[in-house]
Amino acid sequence: MTINQEDALYDFLENVTEPFTLDDICAFIKMVDQKKNNRLAAEISSVIDTRHMAFHLQGNRLLSRRGAFERSRFVINPTRLEIANGILIPGHRCIPFANPILLPQEYHFFWNKKEVPYTTTESPPEDFYPFYALFGEEYAPQYVARDNPENEAAFNSDLYEDPPEVSIHTLDMRNIYRESSFVPGDHFAVTTLNWKEGIFGLERIEAKAWSQKDEASWITAAEEGFRSSFALLGSGSSTEEQIAFAYWLGGERMRRLPAIPLEDFLYEITDHIETVPYGIETRFWYAGKEIPDRKDLEGVRSLPDRTVIEEILYRRGVPISEYVVQSYVRDALYRGEDERFFDKLLERVIPPSAGLEERGWEYLADYVIELFLEYKQGYSHFADHAMGAIRQRVAELHTAVVELAAKLQKSDMDPSWLPKHTFIVLSQIQGHAASILEDLDTDESPFPEELESMDTSIDGMIETYEDIRDLINEAVDSYRKNNIGLWQKTEAPDESSWRVIQISLGGTDIWRRLVLPGSCALAELGTLIRSIFNWDTEELTFSVKGETISALSSEGVSEFFCEIGDKWTVKIMILSWYQAKPGERVSCVAGAGAPPPRFIDGPLRFRRFISALERYGGDERRLALNGRFNEPPNEPFYDLGKDYDPEGFDIDSCNRAIHSGSNYGASS
Repeated sequence: MTINQEDALYDFLENVTEPFTLDDICAFIKMVDQKKNNRLAAEISSVIDTRHMAFHLQGNRLLSRRGAFERSRFVINPTRLEIANGILIPGHRCIPFANPILLPQEYHFFWNKKEVPYTTTESPPEDFYPFYALFGEEYAPQYVARDNPENEAAFNSDLYEDPPEVSIHTLDMRNIYRESSFVPGDHFAVTTLNWKEGIFGLERIEAKAWSQKDEASWITAAEEGFRSSFALLGSGSSTEEQIAFAYWLGGERMRRLPAIPLEDFLYEITDHIETVPYGIETRFWYAGKEIPDRKDLEGVRSLPDRTVIEEILYRRGVPISEYVVQSYVRDALYRGEDERFFDKLLERVIPPSAGLEERGWEYLADYVIELFLEYKQGYSHFADHAMGAIRQRVAELHTAVVELAAKLQKSDMDPSWLPKHTFIVLSQIQGHAASILEDLDTDESPFPEELESMDTSIDGMIETYEDIRDLINEAVDSYRKNNIGLWQKTEAPDESSWRVIQISLGGTDIWRRLVLPGSCALAELGTLIRSIFNWDTEELTFSVKGETISALSSEGVSEFFCEIGDKWTVKIMILSWYQAKPGERVSCVAGAGAPPPRFIDGPLRFRRFISALERYGGDERRLALNGRFNEPPNEPFYDLGKDYDPEGFDIDSCNRAIHSGSNYGASS
């Protein structure tokens, strides 16, 4: 599709409210751009499906998000603090019932057919973050910063510290709360009047106006909706996308009253869905489970209608658009390079480690040379100065990420040794960097505050890249150290041979890497798992049937699971062979994270406990910091110890626990 055709597609989807077909879209687009395209219908279908821009109905019909959510109803439950201060913070509460390109402060709310005015509220930014968490916990500061220019300037002034106070737009609800006798526990029933413009109508619902049975039916629909969205989308491109498809796949029941506020459902009610890490971002996922890792950079930037150039790059693991290539060409002009530096320019676009056959290299070179000569005619270094410095930084970062990913893909290192979500993190950095390069493929400089925001964002991306690069280097060193001469015997490994295994606690960042004999039986492995995670008598069930680690490996099993009770899941990965030294004992060689306190029942409660320690105020935080915690509230208090550190890992203590609980002898 041409740029005009793609713009027309987005315009169509933003305005249509009734079911439609691909023929309807093609007819609309051809009215805007009559350029002949025999593959237009196929390209539209590919874009919609890959970018999840509409929902499928029977009879090859589609429904836009506006069509799905306009006139739908949902619930907002104001907090006691909001009621006391006469405000309402829109935040994330209108997902997915508002156009995602709108910011919360751009919504319009009506009470008795009159628009509710906005006011401003000042507070430390951490007080506002919970109201934006559904966008992704990592994005909450960005939403607060983008509420107004003063906030953005305050956040940009220091990359590592939040400003002491910010101001956000909040609805002025003083008269409404007073006139309607609104009290804590009451709800607002919200009707989406206009999805595109973010217009909503408010209506008061008294506390306990709905039966538990009615609310339970909504909860059942919500849990099924999220499970179905995970099955369809996997991790999805964002939490907003996950939520939109959960509301659609959960059926009409999720989009009508009685209902539960989504934040209450996700953070307080369900035991089956939780927020989990996904690289440098977060997603919703099955409680206690990990989102599977990726093995490449594919998937972050979907390009279903790729051009020839984009296809060449995509096949070599560089999923970028032509706009990114054009930005690299502008960067070459900013650097003062000429035709003699074309090879260096091409190597920045696609590093040698990514590899490109001669024909593809020549095709890309011809394209870049043509662009360079075209841009050179009207290029002004002075006019490009502000953009150029930022473009150069992000281009260098993008090249470094692509090069590192390509080297990892070509290495013979077992990817299980890499840090969790290595390629997901690299993909996210690559995707964000490519987006900035696209934005800087222009002759007209953005506003200074936009450039400042980009520069700050690049600082964060560079820091994240350096962190993951250091972790990768440590993993490579560890792999080489543990694999130098690990298996030098010419005969096939047998039951007496040793293996490296990795044991991870689902729903957490807690893991241990052990070396042990391949003859280790599953029952003995269970004893080790209990030792390293400080469990006692909990029932333990493996997902595989087999006598030993070696036997499982010989059957092609590289990973399996162990259920601890009905809440905790342990993932076991069988890694490389290991040449044990005479007298060597089973031991832990690496790991991260302290074992969760024994009484915390599952990863969901563990994460809530960690949140109590790290973020939230009130009695829960005070009790946690004082070493006393009750979960759920009606249970007795437990003694945590005031020095409990969730990130603490002591390899010596782990090995003492292993040796005290293991019956293994030393290797011969």
